[in-house]
Amino acid sequence: MKLYVYDHCPFCCKARMIFGLKQLPLELHTLLENDVNTPTRLVGKKTAPILEKEDGSHMAESMDIVHYLDARYGQPLVTPVPDSAIKAWHDAAWRPILQLAIPRLAAADLGEFATVEARKAFRVRQTRNFGDFEQLIANTPQLAANVGQQLAELDKLLAGREHVDEDDFVLYPSLRMLSIVKAVSLPTAVKDYMQRMERDTGVPLHFDQAV
Repeated sequence: MKLYVYDHCPFCCKARMIFGLKQLPLELHTLLENDVNTPTRLVGKKTAPILEKEDGSHMAESMDIVHYLDARYGQPLVTPVPDSAIKAWHDAAWRPILQLAIPRLAAADLGEFATVEARKAFRVRQTRNFGDFEQLIANTPQLAANVGQQLAELDKLLAGREHVDEDDFVLYPSLRMLSIVKAVSLPTAVKDYMQRMERDTGVPLHFDQAV
């Protein structure tokens, strides 16, 4: 099967995770950020991830892909978590994590930015979403302090966690984005969780490019 992704994208990370957790063979294709034609040809719009199934048909929407593969191959892993404390944590931390990560990911060595035009397209799009990148970088101390306090709470939720459920598909993609932010100190249980998920999913963290 083929999976069309952007490396920076947390939704694409979700789709990649299930391949690793299920140990399924994967042909990974990274789309250029400004490539409108390929995804439109496959599913009718510019989006990612896109799964090309074994029969040649295509599916978009990250959790649709996750649930499709989870149900089709082996014992189901992605069980729902009612009233999830981890999801509640994520909903509160999501925006500042993005504000820290997006301007740094925009400068990273990622396949979707292989051309000058593609990198520029990402910057233009995300500036509309989050504001001026230089100002976001200047706000790093305040944003990092905010996220640091929230990570201390998450550390309590992750202490002793070893199982996999739907919460992991909410949490790990965002923590992966955060791994590119050098200014954020990771508590022990949070860092252990990130490294375990990196190993078990095969979706690498960005520590090597952290700034």
